[in-house]
Amino acid sequence: MFDAEGKIVPVTLVEAGPCFVLQLKGKEKDGYSAVQIGYEELVPKKIKKPLKSKPYRHIREFDPEKEYKIGDMIDISIFSEGEKIKVSGISKGKGFAGAVKKWGFRGRSSTHGTKHEERTIGSTGCRFPQRVIKGRKMAGRMGSERVTVKNLKIQKIDLESNILAIKGAVPGRKGTLLEIRI
Repeated sequence: MFDAEGKIVPVTLVEAGPCFVLQLKGKEKDGYSAVQIGYEELVPKKIKKPLKSKPYRHIREFDPEKEYKIGDMIDISIFSEGEKIKVSGISKGKGFAGAVKKWGFRGRSSTHGTKHEERTIGSTGCRFPQRVIKGRKMAGRMGSERVTVKNLKIQKIDLESNILAIKGAVPGRKGTLLEIRI
């Protein structure tokens, strides 16, 4: 996009809502207070019997920010242009990665007899307690974890098609379910 001064602004287009309030949880009945909302209504042909009461693909609970009633619609009209938001989602999965890629380890020098060990992590423990201590940074699966990006700015709002233009990048691949908070 271009801003008012004619400068290029990188944006991510996010389809946001509408979401519907499905259930209100109270401290006296459930032990905690929350608002349960649903997003992306299912086609009636694809609804299984347990989902007949709440026919939504995504159902999540949040702390109530204000008073809601069952059936209320939450859409992008609660946001305003120029507002700072937090966006949470599941990051892109990178598969199995070594410690150099996953943790930024330096690896070993390629001189003085090093053979096929340039990207190894080196020693993983010590003489006592004769085991690998919990939390040691080693190779393993990378990505696919919940990430929150703060201080993203809403550049533009399209009320007709429920699309937010958010300045910068948001976590996850295309089609990822995101949580947008003020």
